[in-house]
Amino acid sequence: MCRDGGAWSNATGLGPVALGLREFKSLSLHQHFLTERQELESVEKFLASVEEQSKSLSFHEMIELKSRIHKVYVKRFKQKSGEPKYGSVNKGFTELELGHFLRNVPNDKFRLIFKYQAHLGLRIGEVTKLHVGNIDFEKRELMIQSEKRRKTDSMLIPSELFKETLSFISQNENQIKQATGYLFFKDHGSHNKEPFIDSNYVRKVFRITIQKSNLEAVYGYSDETMRKGRPRALHRLTTHSLRHYAITCFSKATNGNVVLASRFARHSNPSITMCYISKDKTELYDNIDHAFNQEELLARIERIKNVK
Repeated sequence: MCRDGGAWSNATGLGPVALGLREFKSLSLHQHFLTERQELESVEKFLASVEEQSKSLSFHEMIELKSRIHKVYVKRFKQKSGEPKYGSVNKGFTELELGHFLRNVPNDKFRLIFKYQAHLGLRIGEVTKLHVGNIDFEKRELMIQSEKRRKTDSMLIPSELFKETLSFISQNENQIKQATGYLFFKDHGSHNKEPFIDSNYVRKVFRITIQKSNLEAVYGYSDETMRKGRPRALHRLTTHSLRHYAITCFSKATNGNVVLASRFARHSNPSITMCYISKDKTELYDNIDHAFNQEELLARIERIKNVK
């Protein structure tokens, strides 16, 4: 590295590019305990520091720093544009897969949790915190605060799901009372400090059920998160796949009305909803055959000949 012998570099043992990158990675623009003024001062101080130290960098070092900062930006923010990482892979359950999966769920509590996700598209953090106070039993209506948008929405609970909910509450009335009204109370012996069931525990039960149902499928590996020194496996079916299934079903039921599907999904932008609607390859291929069958192709060729 050229001209990196300043006090700034020597004090840390890092070159200016590495140190600048480390500061950039650790910078948080959303520290809730800071006031807006303090946030602004923190950012300005950081920028001033980078500007000052960049004076000692060579042209090639500046290019390297710019490249690394861009990589951090892409990793942290680029995927938030609504474009899924998994491309055209169908992340949602099919009807057959869901039926097989639900039959292998260990008990009624987890089955009801997964059904709320599959019927209403609730996120895992939303369904685990469901409270009896969120349910209007006369209107069969659920009030839910969206985990992402932090807004309260109302949703109609399907009649069959509502009946199962009433039955579950009746059978587990004492446990729900002990959990201060949380519908999905934590299991006995759980280390979760909250009275409701832990999301990670639900994910664990989901993964075990998937394996039991012979639905385990890995479509890639992520080097962003390492587990025991190995890249993390990317599973096709996760708890979020139940939400994919719900949104896809709703979209089909409304003849592909993306605006309605977006409201059902509680997305801020319909373009996000499009990433959730699964593509049915069988249906696509059948339509291709129907649209371009042999007789139709021959008729088109004949029409073209007549034009000539």
